[in-house]
Amino acid sequence: MSNPAADRQRPLRVAIIGAGPAGVYAADILTKAERDFEVSIDLFDQYPAPYGLIRYGVAPDHPRIKGIVTALHKVLDRGDIRFLGNVNYGRDLTLKDFRDFYDAIIFATGAIKDAALDIPGINLEGSFGAADFVSWYDGHPDVSREWPLEAKEIAVIGNGNVALDVARVLSKHAEDLLTTEIPENVYRGLKNSPVTDVHVFGRRGPAQVKFTPLELRELSHSRDVDIVLYPEDFDFDEGSDEQIRSNNQTKTMVNTLTNWLVEEQDTGASRRLHLHFLHTPVEIIEGTADGAGKVAGIKFERNELDGTGNVRGTGEFVEYPVQAVYRAIGYFGSELPEVGFDERRGVIPNEGGRVIDTDGKPVPGIYATGWIKRGPVGLIGHTKGDALETIGFLLEDRLDLPAAKNPGEDAIITLLEERGVEYTTWEGWLKLDEHERQLGAAYVATDDGEPEVKRERVKVVPREDMVRISRA
Repeated sequence: MSNPAADRQRPLRVAIIGAGPAGVYAADILTKAERDFEVSIDLFDQYPAPYGLIRYGVAPDHPRIKGIVTALHKVLDRGDIRFLGNVNYGRDLTLKDFRDFYDAIIFATGAIKDAALDIPGINLEGSFGAADFVSWYDGHPDVSREWPLEAKEIAVIGNGNVALDVARVLSKHAEDLLTTEIPENVYRGLKNSPVTDVHVFGRRGPAQVKFTPLELRELSHSRDVDIVLYPEDFDFDEGSDEQIRSNNQTKTMVNTLTNWLVEEQDTGASRRLHLHFLHTPVEIIEGTADGAGKVAGIKFERNELDGTGNVRGTGEFVEYPVQAVYRAIGYFGSELPEVGFDERRGVIPNEGGRVIDTDGKPVPGIYATGWIKRGPVGLIGHTKGDALETIGFLLEDRLDLPAAKNPGEDAIITLLEERGVEYTTWEGWLKLDEHERQLGAAYVATDDGEPEVKRERVKVVPREDMVRISRA
């Protein structure tokens, strides 16, 4: 029996669900792969705008992010990949729908939830997940426009790049973020924050941190913010020394941290950013009387290195008075309708990108790439390797893929319109992009004493406004 998916008289139809870096890289690699047949790719996203993590998961004051956006823009602007935004998998389109219209489906939905931290007090008022805070300051269309910035002293748990992003945004003066694309509501919220001290806590030592030199150095660029370190946290065992000798990145970061420690950067700044190591959180402390139900402090067990670079508890406990706690201990994937899910790892079960069933057998025509494939580890650039592996298997499987029943390129558009889905397109994104840039160019400070700045853009936040502008 002939397989239309292998028929070279029509293109291989591929749907990629998720238009962040992982999805765009997969689409780009597939279009450029050596092959003797045509491909037709539709790139779907639940948001009206593309770029996923880059738009909604990275601090706006990261200069290198602009370079990634430029690269992704060039891929989508070529015209050989169709972008369809504001389409929610599982609600607007089901897995059966995708099966009917495409020969292969690639899930690139990422990981947007906070990993759990199971300690007493984690659900108190004033205890937050870093991912939720990042979504707020990045203008995610589906989160509240308000954020409770009422704490003077704040704890951030974690020693990765997200922890540093959160701590930097919390401690930075709002007017110094005006040159970025932060939405107006975020600027107003941060401007009214009474914060004086932000504490970042890591479980292991300075040689085991998970952030990168760029993110670390960015801390010292914040105006009127002192960096505070503690000599008792600077312990190095044999495992640490080996890591420093063998890894230039670790060596750079340890040198930076130890230099800051020696320099004692106490300039009398109005805000302080404290970096603590060898602390394991054991309890978030509840307030009393009027503070009942709210965060009033956090308790840690002090750790010591065990010789291998790992740590063990010392039995010594310390408490810090804080009124808010942000856990930045990692992201976690979300389960998708009609697709298997690994509850422990937060990924779609797969082997090299081939999605597998409960018996460990590949599910024909369904693939995964990016964080939903391997978990939320590594830098953005690592998703290229994921995509390359996944696309390689897809091409290897091509002749055995189940054929789409209705492979015409216009058929999916007809279905979306019949269901009343207000989908957005690449042309629509270009309209929204230009609109945000015009908002930036026209920005005028409204409060006395605010600096006059030129803004590259002001991000539009409400989903309905994004859709309206894109579809105008």
